[in-house]
Amino acid sequence: MVVLRGVPRVLSPELLYTMARMGHGDELVLADANFPTSSVCSCGPTEIRADGLQIPELLEAILKLFPLDTYVYSPAAVMDLVDSDKQKGLPVPVWETYSCILNEAGSDKPLEKVERFAFYQRAKKAFAVVATGETSLYGNLIIKKGIIAAEDLC
Repeated sequence: MVVLRGVPRVLSPELLYTMARMGHGDELVLADANFPTSSVCSCGPTEIRADGLQIPELLEAILKLFPLDTYVYSPAAVMDLVDSDKQKGLPVPVWETYSCILNEAGSDKPLEKVERFAFYQRAKKAFAVVATGETSLYGNLIIKKGIIAAEDLC
């Protein structure tokens, strides 16, 4: 449990430390419950456990402290549907939820859709992967850290 003022309770000390160590352009993966977090992290990014938490709640909390990159086309990416799910017209309502949360945090840029295996490769290069309890299909999300201007520091 975090015992600091203004820090959302869903942000663990490990996640806060990780976010503080990240620099401009570093990426953080918020992984759903089906994502192969441990194998992706076996030779690269830090694995952080946030079991039981849903990504929208965690994303809202992270974005209170974590600036998004404004120098890229899209500071947030999701895993695109595989062809068979595209053919079925599988809806992914969680993407709209993410877009709303990102918009409320000041990002009006669209979500980037990344092919499944390209998403896994990108996740292997991320700074950290947060394993959540998110059960929405295609719930994985990558966010890219931006900069904090000197005048925004307290």
